[in-house]
Amino acid sequence: MANRIEIASGSYYEEQVGYARAVVLDGWVHVSGTGGFDYSTMSISEDVVEQTEQCLDNIEAALTEAGCTFSDVVRVRYLLPDKNDFELCWPSLRRRFDKAKPAATMWEAGLADPRMKVEIEVDARIPAGT
Repeated sequence: MANRIEIASGSYYEEQVGYARAVVLDGWVHVSGTGGFDYSTMSISEDVVEQTEQCLDNIEAALTEAGCTFSDVVRVRYLLPDKNDFELCWPSLRRRFDKAKPAATMWEAGLADPRMKVEIEVDARIPAGT
């Protein structure tokens, strides 16, 4: 099997459900759907924009550990229980993804925890020579 690395964030859900925050395999980084929890306290804001910023911070930590940045992201998926909240998130998303301009999809969907207003997952390619 190829060299596989699993990255954990300390999220309660990772342990309970049995998954990794991110998996690095064959030069790719696959970051799981990531909510807006502060994993050190498992607290979450009620504000969708604050949740989005925390999602992105959590994703950035996984990407950094894998040797990537937001510039290396090639695919992003946004999941929101209320599609009307999505536009509120655009400035935060643009700040992080504008350089990479990844392929993107937004779904309106129920999320695992009713406090969650946004969940984001990404796929990134580790830069050559890293």
